[in-house]
Amino acid sequence: MIGSGLVLLMGIALALVSMTTVVAEDLKHAMELEPQVSLGVKEPLVLDLDQLPPYLVADESLGMLHHRALQGQVVHVAKEGVRGLFETRAVRTPKGDLLLMFPEGNHYAAGAGKVNDLLAYRSSDNGHTWKGPRVAFDIDYSQHGFIPLIPKGSHRIYAFGTQPIPSEYSREKGKFENTPIGFRWSDDDGYAWSKATLIKPVNDPGFLGMSVTRMTETASGAWLLGSHAADWSKQPLETHQYVLRSEDKGRSWELLPGVRPDGWFVPGFKRMDEGRPIWLQGSEVLFMVRTPAGLIWTARSVDDGKSWSEPKPSSLVHPDAPPMVFHLSDRKTLITLFHNRHAGTQYTGLSGTMDGMKDRSEIWVALSADGGRHWSEPRFLFANATRPNPDKNGWFNHQVSYLDAVIDDGMIHIFCPHLWNRAVYLSIQESDLDKLPTKEMLRSALGN
Repeated sequence: MIGSGLVLLMGIALALVSMTTVVAEDLKHAMELEPQVSLGVKEPLVLDLDQLPPYLVADESLGMLHHRALQGQVVHVAKEGVRGLFETRAVRTPKGDLLLMFPEGNHYAAGAGKVNDLLAYRSSDNGHTWKGPRVAFDIDYSQHGFIPLIPKGSHRIYAFGTQPIPSEYSREKGKFENTPIGFRWSDDDGYAWSKATLIKPVNDPGFLGMSVTRMTETASGAWLLGSHAADWSKQPLETHQYVLRSEDKGRSWELLPGVRPDGWFVPGFKRMDEGRPIWLQGSEVLFMVRTPAGLIWTARSVDDGKSWSEPKPSSLVHPDAPPMVFHLSDRKTLITLFHNRHAGTQYTGLSGTMDGMKDRSEIWVALSADGGRHWSEPRFLFANATRPNPDKNGWFNHQVSYLDAVIDDGMIHIFCPHLWNRAVYLSIQESDLDKLPTKEMLRSALGN
C-alpha cells in the first residue's frame, strides 16, 4: 500500500506561508476574566480571583486560573473571519525541535470542500519561542488533526489522521464525519511530506471513521490507532469505537475488535469514541476511551493489541470528551490530564448548548504506576477563567479539552486549543507535580 513514495516538495518557500518568530509578548492579548471560577459540579469550589491562595494565579494573558508552577504563552490566535482553530497536536522531532500543528478555519466535517488549513509552528529552543505559521500540507481538502508517530529507531515522522478527500467518502445519511483514515510521512524533520496513503483494513477495506487522538507503537513494532464511526442520523448520535492495527509498518491493517458494525459502545448510550491506545510494557497495551457516561472507560490487551478485554469504566470522572494520557519521562508512570467533573444532567447527543460543555473547563492531573489500574488522587492544574462570549455557545466558551503533551527530560510540554480560538503552549516540571493541590487542599485554603 505504500507505493506512492515520498514526494519531496520543491520550492517550499513558494508553497508555504512564510515563517516568522513568535515571542510570547507578540500574542499577549489580555482576556476579560470572570470574578470567580467554580471548580466541580457537586459541592463546587468557588474561587474569588482577587483572593486566591498564593500558589494560584489568575492569568489575563492566558485567560486561565492556574498553578504558579505552570508557565505559558499564546502561540497563535485564529485569524478574523474563521470559525476558530481545532485540535493542537505536537511531537519532538528527530532533530530535537517541538513541532506543533492544528487546523485553522472550520471543522473538517462542516463542508465537503476545503474549509481549513493545517498550520505548523516549530520551536528550536524547547518552547521558549516559536516560528510560524506555515501551511503543513499543501492539499486541496481539509484536515482533522495531526497524529504523530516516530517509530522506534527511525528518523521518519508519520502524520496519521482523518482524510476527508471528497471523492473518497459520502456525506449522506448522517455519516458526514466518517472518512478514510490515512497517513503521510516526512524524512526531513517535518518540513516536506509525502502524499497520503489511505488505510484499507484487510477485514473491512471500506472502513470509514475519524481519528484525532494519540496512537502508539508496541515493543514488537505493531502500530495501534483508535478510530470511531459516527451516525448523526440517529437521535441521539451513535458512535462505535475501533482499533486499527498494523504489524508491518503500515503496509496492511486489521480492524478490531471486528468489522463494522461490531465496534465497542456503552450500553444505554450507544456511544464510545476517540479512543487512545498506549503501550505499557512487554505485550501489554492500555486503551482509554471517551464516553458520555461520566467516566473514562478502558480496555486492555496482553497480546500486543491483537485481542482486547471488554471495555469497562475506570475511576476517572470525565465528561463527553477525549482521554488525554501520556508517559512521564521514566516511560513507566502514566499521567492523565482529565476534567474531573461531570454534570450528567443534559446529555442530548453532543450539542453546544448542553451543560456538559462546561465540564471541559478545568484540567486535573492523576498518575498511575500500575498501567492505569489505579490512579492517584487528582490534583488541580488549570482552568478556563474567561468571561463567556454571548455570541458563542458552550462548545467555545469553556474549552480547555483536547490537550496534547510532549514529555521528556523531566518537562511536561502541554498544547491546548483554548476556547477553540487560541493555540496555547504550557509547561511544568515533573518535579512540581506534587506541589499541585488536591480538592481537599483547595477547600482548606478557602476555609470551606
